[in-house]
This record gives sequence, C-alpha cells and structure tokens, in this order.
Amino acid sequence: MKIALKPIAEQVIVITGASSGIGLVTAKRAAAQGAKVVLVARNAESLREAVEGITAAGGDAIFAVADVGDIKAVRAAAAAARTRYGRIDTWVNNAGTAIYGKLIDTPLDEHERLFRTNYFGAVHGALTAVSHLRDRGGAIITVGSIASDLPSPILSAYAASKHAVKGFVDALRMELIADGLPIAVTLIKPSGIDTPIAQHAANHVEGEALIPPPVYDPALVADAILDAAQHVRRDITVGGAGRLQVLIGTHFPAALDRLSGFLMPTLSDTTRPKTESTTLFEPTQRGQERSGVQAGRQTSLYTTAERHPGTVRAVTLAGVAGLAAILLVRRRASVTALDKD
Repeated sequence: MKIALKPIAEQVIVITGASSGIGLVTAKRAAAQGAKVVLVARNAESLREAVEGITAAGGDAIFAVADVGDIKAVRAAAAAARTRYGRIDTWVNNAGTAIYGKLIDTPLDEHERLFRTNYFGAVHGALTAVSHLRDRGGAIITVGSIASDLPSPILSAYAASKHAVKGFVDALRMELIADGLPIAVTLIKPSGIDTPIAQHAANHVEGEALIPPPVYDPALVADAILDAAQHVRRDITVGGAGRLQVLIGTHFPAALDRLSGFLMPTLSDTTRPKTESTTLFEPTQRGQERSGVQAGRQTSLYTTAERHPGTVRAVTLAGVAGLAAILLVRRRASVTALDKD
C-alpha cells in the first residue's frame, strides 16, 4: 500500500465545523493556497458568508448544511462535494462542542448530545470519507485535543469524548492499513486554542468559561491540518505546552489528580458573567474565528519541529539519553551509599 497525497493546490477538501473557529480558519487558508473547499456545518448563514468571503478573495468554495451527528446529512454533504468537484481528496473532521461543568452536574441530554457531535460526528465523517477515498486514496484528518490523552476537570465530558475519538481514529488507522487502503489517517491534538468554543459551550460553572491556558492561535492548527493533508502523519500535537501537560499527566497521574483543584479556577472568569447561549443543540455562531477574549500564541517551536520527524526523533533520543544518564548516576550514587552503610 502506497499513500500518495497531493499538494494543497490540487486538492478537494471537505471540512466539517467550518462556520467558525479552527474549521473556518482552515477553510480560508486552504482556499488561499488553491484548494477547492467544501465547508460543512449547521449554520447556513455563517457558511454562506464564509463562502462569499472566500470567493471574493479569489478562492473556490461551496457549502453544505449538515449536522455531523446525522450520518445521512454527512453523506449528503459528501455527495454535494462529488457533484461539484468530481472527487474528495481530504476529509477533515473538525466539528466539536463543549460542556463546562462537573460530571455530576452535567445534564444527561447535554452529555449525550456532546458525544453525538464530537464522537459520532467523527465516526460519521470518517466512514463517509472511506467510501469516497478507498479507490483513489487521500487523507482523513480528525481534530482531537490534548484532552484525547489527558483528563480534565470541568471539561470532563469533553475530555471523555476526545478520548473516544482517539480510540476510534487509532483503530480505524490499523484496519485501513491491514486492508491495504491508500488512506492516511491523522489525529490532530491541539492545546488550548483561541476560538469561540468556550463562548458556545454549555456552561454550568460560575462566570465566563475560558479556554484552558496557555492558549494558541487557531492558524497553528490550520497549518498542522494542511500539512497532514499533504504528508502522511500519524498525529500532531499543536502547542509544546500542551504536550508537556500530557507528559506530566502520563508519567505523574497521581500528582495531576491532586493538582485538579488548582486547575479548575483557570477555566472560568468569575468577574465576568457567563454566556447563557450555547450551540450544543442549535447553531448560533456567526462566523467568528477567534474568541476576542484570550489572545493566542502565534508560534509553537514544538509543533514546527514535530512536522519534521527527523528533528523530533533526534530531540527525543537526546532527551531519553539524558534521562538515562541521570538515572544511571542516581543509581550508582545509591549503590555507593549502600556500600558505605
């Protein structure tokens, strides 16, 4: 099986959750680089405005209104892409929503709806994409989160859904490889990103919901997505601070448990009133790319290096060698101390 991915300028790219945030930024950047883009979301007016803006800037785009929780609607969006452009080269599962609240305070209907969007939206998109890519090949890119690897208080249901997304994506990749299908499967794991997702979330905590710091600009995620559309990547973490958080949580889980009480206050601003509206059940966003509340970092040296596997491998090996040397010195010191005793 050989996977051959095209340059962005030669691609037809379908992006879900494209009416705001990461999806909208990615659609605009893809179109600016010459791709034909199909924007998919629930909000027809926001999609229409986005497509008009792209075409006014010289790009080529259409939109399809669909709730990713409905597989028939997702299939209809794919059919619209094929009707207009004749094929699909890359499918981006980006649609997502969030709930701020303790698990015991989260209404069950909200919890189920979140999984319908975050998890089953990715499932519906991936299964639909496979049916269009299995013969000619292409890429399926799913936007997860560092919460795919890391639990989070208050964003608990969101983190659970992103864990589920990671499990699905990793298993799908294995199965497609076993079947010899020329489809690249990538999981993008952003750190906290400056999008309106907190403002659109269902909020059961005091004050205005915030993106977990440190916060990065959505353009970094868009660049990672477009990189994965052209190069076979297993996964990409966006934001070195997020990767560090995952490493701490992986190797020191008990310490992370004890720190949860300190993490919770960073997820809301009690000096500002909470937003009462939410897009969990109905689309209300209007083409907003960024939150306007938390300015995101414009660069990430870690993410740039991660897109060059040789660099990451060398850094990782150096880090492992350094850690091994420290452990060896400590072991020898302990042995020497025992001998003296």
